[in-house]
Amino acid sequence: MARNQTSAQKRFRQSEDRRLHNKAIKSECRTYVRQFIEAVQAKDQKLAEEKLRIMVSKLDSARSKGVLKRNSVSRKKSRMQNFFNKTFAAAN
Repeated sequence: MARNQTSAQKRFRQSEDRRLHNKAIKSECRTYVRQFIEAVQAKDQKLAEEKLRIMVSKLDSARSKGVLKRNSVSRKKSRMQNFFNKTFAAAN
């Protein structure tokens, strides 16, 4: 005979699945931020622009999925844009 699962067991399983999913999305965002910083530090403006565009897209995606909060995404995007502008302002 089949055993019924409790609602607590189901909630635990669901929250564990969500935690792993959110962890993967956060990790992906951190990876793109790191790649952007490396491109800026290497003084490669074209690559940095590409990485910035991708990073902003990934951060916005994480925000829309509810993984990251709105203000933290805005803060990170702002700081990365300022970092980009200050680094390449002298080059222009």
